[in-house]
Amino acid sequence: MHELRIAQEIIAIVGNEIRQRRLVNATEIGLRLGPLSGVDSEALSFSFKAAVADSSLEQAELVITHVPVKATCRDCGKDVDIQDFFFFCPSCESPDVDVIEGDELEVSYIIADEDHDHA
Repeated sequence: MHELRIAQEIIAIVGNEIRQRRLVNATEIGLRLGPLSGVDSEALSFSFKAAVADSSLEQAELVITHVPVKATCRDCGKDVDIQDFFFFCPSCESPDVDVIEGDELEVSYIIADEDHDHA
């Protein structure tokens, strides 16, 4: 299950940001996740909960925003939504499209308090 390794990477990224920005009491971690990332969001949520147990992030909730797949048609230039992994332009029916969104796997925000005691 590679989701556990991804959860550990998220925790490392968040931990680094918390140290750099001198934050405490993280309550929410936002993640943008596209279907082309190859990550199962339920397995990632489960893995995240297991990985933060008994840590300073134990109370933090992982909030996943699912990013749709979007592309730009190289033939007609339109930005299009890709449905059910059919990579073609619904406007001109060209299969010549560039994916511009949908492969995301990124921490988008952290909600935490500032550490005023150690500023």
